[in-house]
Amino acid sequence: MTKGPGLFSDIGKKAKDLLTKDYNSDQKVTVSTYSGAGVALTSTAVKKGGHSVGDVAAQYKYRNTLVDLKVDTDSIISTTLTFTDIIPSTKTIASVKLPDYNSGKLEVQYFHDHATLTTAIAMNQSPIIDVSTTVGTPSIAIGGEAGYDTTSGRFTKYTAGISFSKPDSSASIILGDKGDTIKASYLHHLDLLKMSSAVAEITRRFSTNENTFTIGGSFAVDHLTQVKARLNNHGKLGALLQHEIIPKSVLTVSGEVDTKALDKKPRFGLAIALKP
Repeated sequence: MTKGPGLFSDIGKKAKDLLTKDYNSDQKVTVSTYSGAGVALTSTAVKKGGHSVGDVAAQYKYRNTLVDLKVDTDSIISTTLTFTDIIPSTKTIASVKLPDYNSGKLEVQYFHDHATLTTAIAMNQSPIIDVSTTVGTPSIAIGGEAGYDTTSGRFTKYTAGISFSKPDSSASIILGDKGDTIKASYLHHLDLLKMSSAVAEITRRFSTNENTFTIGGSFAVDHLTQVKARLNNHGKLGALLQHEIIPKSVLTVSGEVDTKALDKKPRFGLAIALKP
């Protein structure tokens, strides 16, 4: 693939991941194993309140083809096939969830040095078509996305965004929800290895005249331990601790509390990811 501006979904992704990724209030255990034939097996169990769910996933890569298969406790089989460079500079992704045959989806991504284009279509009788494009460079990119319902003849979504990236920072502005919200974010790396970072995000919803301001960050205690925290102007405070128990096996403990609530009862989550 070429080194271009990236996909539209990459705009603002670094800041979003720092503020949301790995935060949870559930108990989660993930165990991964790898066979000599190149098959990766991952088992996940999640306890949400008094309800437990789980899934088993397999991944196999052969040349330019990646096969993902997942079966969960609700007997839903999710299959994803990813083909790289069937046509030069493209990636083709086909997915379906059985037994719902109408859940099929086909996506094609095209990468160029100064532009990317993504087209996705649902494989059913009333398909929704999603199109996104980005132009620019790895340092500055501008793009948009739209979804069109072929049955109703209406747009289901349209979004625009712009991003600026430097080796030690990145910023983005996204106009989404059909123009109802605007989100601006800024992320700054505090060290050369990008192990510690600070982020700020502000979201304005015009229909409700509401502003949400969130600050957060991550700090590397050492090469095995990382601490993350976030706080918004509505009083919701979240924090997590990640520690690599053994190589590639991570323990995550996270919690969240509403500081403006009357009971201020915190919610805690525990996640363990074990890999060989």
